[in-house]
Amino acid sequence: MMVDEVRYTRGQVPEREALRGLYGAVGWSAYTDDLEGLVRGVEGSAAVVTAWRGEELVGLARVISDGHTIAYLQDVLVRPGVRRQGVASELVRRVFEPFAHVRQQVLLTDAEEGQRAFYASLGFRETREFPNGGLRAFVRLTH
Repeated sequence: MMVDEVRYTRGQVPEREALRGLYGAVGWSAYTDDLEGLVRGVEGSAAVVTAWRGEELVGLARVISDGHTIAYLQDVLVRPGVRRQGVASELVRRVFEPFAHVRQQVLLTDAEEGQRAFYASLGFRETREFPNGGLRAFVRLTH
């Protein structure tokens, strides 16, 4: 399958079962265990871009932002059977379009080398790569 067979939409929050299917397909059970919370989170995002193959939700990216000082890439997911075809890159590109003027575009991700390489290819840098240790990231997970 080529990327041009995928249809992208902006601002459309998928129905709950489509979200459950996509998040479940990538193994993000912490999200599907609280499906109502996931739906509300997606609805409350500053930007949502989805990728569809026919009627199947195959990818999603969403940003949380104040629209001026920070844009945080909360999620980017692509179904396993559609990976390595440019869908994730296109989702990230499209979801950040409204935030091109925002200086801080940030994300947290798994510590896998493939993740690092993917985000580096999109222009992201790890905080430790900034000169003089100028940035440090912290996270607190409450459950």
